Amino acid sequence: MDLLATTSAAAVSSYALLSTVYKSLQALYAQPAMSSSQRDNLTQAEVFLPTVDVIVPCFNEDPNTLAECLESIASQDYAGKMQVYVVDDGSANRDAVGPVNQMYANDPRFSIIFLASNVGKRKAQIAAIRSSSGDLVLNVDSDTILAADVITKLVLKMHDPDIGAAMGQLIASNRNQTWLTRLIDMEYWLACNEERAAQARFGAVMCCCGPCAMYRRSALDLLLDQYEAQFFRGKPSDFGEDRHLTILMLKAGFRTEYVPDAVAATVVPHSLGPYLRQQLRWARSTFRDTFLALRLLPELDGYLTLDVVGQNLGPILLAISSLAALAQLLIDGSIPWWTGLTIAAMTMVRCSVAALRARELRFIGFSLHTPINIFLLLPLKAYALCTLSNSDWLSRKVGNVPVEDEAQRVLAHPHVGRGAANAGGSPAPLHKASLPHRTSSLVATESISRRDHSTAFK
Repeated sequence: MDLLATTSAAAVSSYALLSTVYKSLQALYAQPAMSSSQRDNLTQAEVFLPTVDVIVPCFNEDPNTLAECLESIASQDYAGKMQVYVVDDGSANRDAVGPVNQMYANDPRFSIIFLASNVGKRKAQIAAIRSSSGDLVLNVDSDTILAADVITKLVLKMHDPDIGAAMGQLIASNRNQTWLTRLIDMEYWLACNEERAAQARFGAVMCCCGPCAMYRRSALDLLLDQYEAQFFRGKPSDFGEDRHLTILMLKAGFRTEYVPDAVAATVVPHSLGPYLRQQLRWARSTFRDTFLALRLLPELDGYLTLDVVGQNLGPILLAISSLAALAQLLIDGSIPWWTGLTIAAMTMVRCSVAALRARELRFIGFSLHTPINIFLLLPLKAYALCTLSNSDWLSRKVGNVPVEDEAQRVLAHPHVGRGAANAGGSPAPLHKASLPHRTSSLVATESISRRDHSTAFK
């Protein structure tokens, strides 16, 4: 039994050492080299305003959720030309979302593309990309609400031609719904303002997240065929599109960036079942694209190698120490004090640092994530590694969609593509009589955005 205790102590000590070095450097590099206002000290009058195509793929989306998403896009303060492509990916609830589409039927900026059958998010995006021609492409998930200045902030970042992609900061629009949504909101803050912010110091954000990511059209044109034809072990890979496209951008020599004050609020799972299915899908995607990312490391800064090692070796060491400690407890009956105290200490230090940087005591509660990680997420990642060939979306069910014909249909304003960004009348108010009334979360999103703008890097 001494072997179990020694194994557990050695693994958890190695985990603590690796995490201390990795997280310390991450916190250091996550601090901005200069303030956002200094770094992007450009007014819209001083730069060329590129045309922006906003692409919103949707599948069986809740009508109110989609309405809030489109309202936030229509309300963008961007002074340049903007076109919006809403791609209905063979939804079974087209009658329900019909009133939402009609709200924007007279807005020259909006086009609604109906696909004859469900082809998946990636192919739905590609259908719109190939139907559009803007200088920049903004991918937005249909359950995401953008702050009014998101496009402006991302465009300012993209003025550098070496940048192929940039993502905004993600928060949970339903943060206050359950204990899990509060936890996920903190997880998003840490992922954005620690992990992505540190990677952005070296121009290599490893995943420009799907809910709000902007891409350069010229870069997309080079990579679109590779993006569309991703296979894993001979089977099409239909999820993890954001991570894969980001890795392709880096392989092509483009930089990928993070813009902390471009805030987007997205709906997150409110119960464990959907959350674990989402995490399983993400874990498979991460493992698949990590192999591609490894080839990039010799060309990137040494910190990014540490980042990959920390994110992959760290969980392995934590899993070994936890399994050995559990076996020690069950077989020998002795309590693995060293393992337990080390993990608890590491957890409290990380949560305290996050609370200090974000200036919010709620991050102390993120300590709850540690037992979830050990007892649920680590076994789930092991299962993901053993089932990498499974490309099931897990959370999407395709209904029988009645269609008029097999070709895609487009509902667009007759002058679409020629109207200015602010041409035409404003779209109808969010809550028409045809839609069930629900208080918009945009106000709450904007208040959270203001808070995060001032505390993102503190």
